[in-house]
Amino acid sequence: MTRRELDAAGVTDPALRDAYTRCRRLNAAHGRTYFLATRLLPVERRPAVHALYGFARWADDIVDDMGADATDAERAAALDLLDGRLRRALAGGGADGEPVVMALADTARRYAIDVGHFTDFMASMRDDLTVTDYPTYADLRGYMHGSAAVIGLQMLPVLGTVTPRAEAAPHAAALGVAFQLTNFLRDVGEDLDRGRVYLPADLLAAHGADRALLEWSRRTGRPDPRVTAALRAAEDLTRGVYREAAPGLAMLDPVARPCIRAAFVLYRNILDAIAADGYAVLHRRAVVSRSRRAVVAADGLARVLTARLRARGTAPAPTALPVPYGKPVHDAKEAG
Repeated sequence: MTRRELDAAGVTDPALRDAYTRCRRLNAAHGRTYFLATRLLPVERRPAVHALYGFARWADDIVDDMGADATDAERAAALDLLDGRLRRALAGGGADGEPVVMALADTARRYAIDVGHFTDFMASMRDDLTVTDYPTYADLRGYMHGSAAVIGLQMLPVLGTVTPRAEAAPHAAALGVAFQLTNFLRDVGEDLDRGRVYLPADLLAAHGADRALLEWSRRTGRPDPRVTAALRAAEDLTRGVYREAAPGLAMLDPVARPCIRAAFVLYRNILDAIAADGYAVLHRRAVVSRSRRAVVAADGLARVLTARLRARGTAPAPTALPVPYGKPVHDAKEAG
């Protein structure tokens, strides 16, 4: 499948093919839900998605998974090294042998992705080295612009749209935020072990909870109604962001919609699993069942086949399509 994807994408350089393959493995290992959804994309667009998510995973691993003995200074130095390689590669100067950066820079060039999105992403990764909590939801949204919203914006040129891209952009950004809020809620216990609380302090306080109470519940394994109420409020907030994102699905290139719709449904199902488990995320991880994932995948495949049949002369042209070693082609609506 990797060879077929790379052939379809027009990636011929052996080193670059290896780099994209590395990204695909990262996506498969760390992002099971989104990797499954990515399989619903047209084959030639999958390597770009793997590059975008592989790089995000690579940077996140520097922050969280360098090992318990790694100091903040060492993590910061590793991020600085990655950022320097990224900047040079995006400027056309090569990736200094780092395959994930090589694939990302190639994807950014092929799809003319705004390099500012990567700058904002790296800034949020640096925040994770020093910021351990967020006083308000507005503060958290500032962090998530770089850590999540820009991921949705990076994806838009790859997915293509049937509206001007600027019209779809706020919904794409909201979907990135919705996905990350879902992860924050699912992983609240694990993040607490890393010394971080992503649930805003004002949301916790509105229900009589705070960081100390979360730590007590995590440490003792005992639930508390105040914590449960705060987690339920976080779920409600997250569902509201999914509602902000939903109109953007219809703005995507029809052949790309099944992928994003599947990711939308699967991630929202995580919220259902959290609620069904009594908001016990401080004590165990909520998961979507394999049977449910299979149902969503089968529905996505059916939608892919339908979209491809309709695309034979009937679907609107996306606003940007990949042109190997050239600039993206824009439709008349976008160009005008």
